[in-house]
Amino acid sequence: MSSNVPQNTDNQEIDLSQISKKISNGFESLLMALFNGILFLKRNLIWIIGLFIIGVGLGYYLDTTSKVYDNQLIVMPNFGSNDYLYSKVEQLNAKIKEKDTVFLKQIGIKQVDNFKKIEIEPIIDAYRFINNTSENFNLIKLMAEDGNIQKILEDKVTSKNYFYHLVKFTTSEITSEDKTVQPILNFLNDSDYYKSLQKEVINNTEIQMKYNDQMLEQIDGILAEFSSSLDASALKSDRLVYYNNENSQLNDVLKTKEELITEQANLRIQKVNIDRVIKDLSSTLNIKNTKSVNGKLKLILPFIFILGFIVISLLLSFYKRQQKLANA
Repeated sequence: MSSNVPQNTDNQEIDLSQISKKISNGFESLLMALFNGILFLKRNLIWIIGLFIIGVGLGYYLDTTSKVYDNQLIVMPNFGSNDYLYSKVEQLNAKIKEKDTVFLKQIGIKQVDNFKKIEIEPIIDAYRFINNTSENFNLIKLMAEDGNIQKILEDKVTSKNYFYHLVKFTTSEITSEDKTVQPILNFLNDSDYYKSLQKEVINNTEIQMKYNDQMLEQIDGILAEFSSSLDASALKSDRLVYYNNENSQLNDVLKTKEELITEQANLRIQKVNIDRVIKDLSSTLNIKNTKSVNGKLKLILPFIFILGFIVISLLLSFYKRQQKLANA
């Protein structure tokens, strides 16, 4: 066994020397590559500087001439028109992709060539959706038992039924309300069925408000008579006697009045919101898009030009070496 010890030591020394030699060779190759790179830059410095200047100039020109603007509309579909809203946006986006300028001009869009795309997404408001009706709460609760609640809230079928939605469209020039926003809203509201439904809902709302006003007048009359009777009783006697039955009826009347006032306030708000089938709540226009390469071409193009020049030079150098070897 002792005779194997020197042999193992020799093998280890050989392995270490080979490893050291490989590291040294690799370091020398790295230094040589670095030196060749410096020589390449030195030989082609004028080309590199020229390409850098061209890239910056061209990129700056493209950044100033080809701009992208994002525009957003917050809308609220009324009368159960959520699916209708999504289908109309999809139809409009399809017409934009097809470059159907006749259709786009027909609906009133004035910047047809600058209109790039349009899309819609829900504004997720789970609390308002759940609190709206007990049916919504029970539905979400039932669906959550078989899956992730977050996925369910963001699911396309569920999210279509949220109250507010974000319509986003892109233009290549600055736009305005009359050039794109109003034509889009007019297109989204162009439905005979939902307009008829809107008319009936507005009529029913006005009837309900008128009826509530009459009820409030009657309640005020009852309260005035009750107050007068109390004043008359107080004049006859210095002691005021309350009857449980009268107190109970008075509480019911006051409670009914409070409910009617709350209902009237809600109906007034509803009347404001239902003046259009697709109600526009707010718009934000001409947000300069700086995502991806938008606005960054003056930085990206010089790098691409110089990198392309280096790659082409290396390929030509490789081709020449291989050609010499083939000729030899």
